[in-house]
Amino acid sequence: MKQVGIVTDSNSGITQEQGKELGIAVLPMPFFINDKLYYEGITLSQQEFYQRLEKEGEISTSQPSPADVTGLWDELLEKYDEIVHIPMSSGLSSSCHTAAMLAQDYEGKVFVVDNQRVSVTQRQSVLDALSLVKLGKTGEEIKEILEENKKESSIYITLETLKYLKKGGRITPAAATLGTILNIKPVLQIQGDKLDAYAKTRGKKQAKKIMIEAMKKDFSTRFAPDNTPDKMHLEAAYAGNKEEAEIWLKELQEAFPGFEIHIDPLSLSVACHIGAGALAIACSRKLPML
Repeated sequence: MKQVGIVTDSNSGITQEQGKELGIAVLPMPFFINDKLYYEGITLSQQEFYQRLEKEGEISTSQPSPADVTGLWDELLEKYDEIVHIPMSSGLSSSCHTAAMLAQDYEGKVFVVDNQRVSVTQRQSVLDALSLVKLGKTGEEIKEILEENKKESSIYITLETLKYLKKGGRITPAAATLGTILNIKPVLQIQGDKLDAYAKTRGKKQAKKIMIEAMKKDFSTRFAPDNTPDKMHLEAAYAGNKEEAEIWLKELQEAFPGFEIHIDPLSLSVACHIGAGALAIACSRKLPML
């Protein structure tokens, strides 16, 4: 049986320490802050990131260099026969396309998965891949299974500020100013490979209510009848607001009794574009063979 290694990136929310515990490799995502290069979880912590963000530093995301990606693969292929690489969704980052192109030179030893996941749903894909390895699946089989199930997830996010949507050109400065005055909290959704607007609400309390209602609707439509705790994963995420996130987690536990809800900080690549104070709810369907 072939030995299969698993690689992901820090967009999954899996830290370097957690990666070692799981027995996987985690590529740190690079950031530029005022033109200086940092790596998520190595030279840039969550706390430092939000401090820099608050100080209005110029922060931009990047992707791992081809040399960093292939260097890691080469190192792992000394131990493993094959590698399954699970990056952030191709719809949200070009790192997936880059990895797929680089994998062409590895003669069927590296399998890049584009299953349109990010943050906690990407993390779940990594855990699923590890379980599939234990079942004796090959790298190619794991890639096929994860991609066949790529549409079996859903994410809703609400924001604390409209500043970063304005900065990214998603809304106009006038709309951002008016929205701030009216305490507008947008709810965004990720279903597949796109980040789209879902609803506009007045205040965070209403935004959280809308997100819970949206997820319950998904459960009763998209994921029915497999919408029970033994068939679905339920997750939450936050951006630098841990105390608020703990309250959010309790609200989700009340709204979805019986579910074990995993919560993580949002990856910095996502937080960079939406700012601190965001809250999210996510789900993914459990693989039928696990």
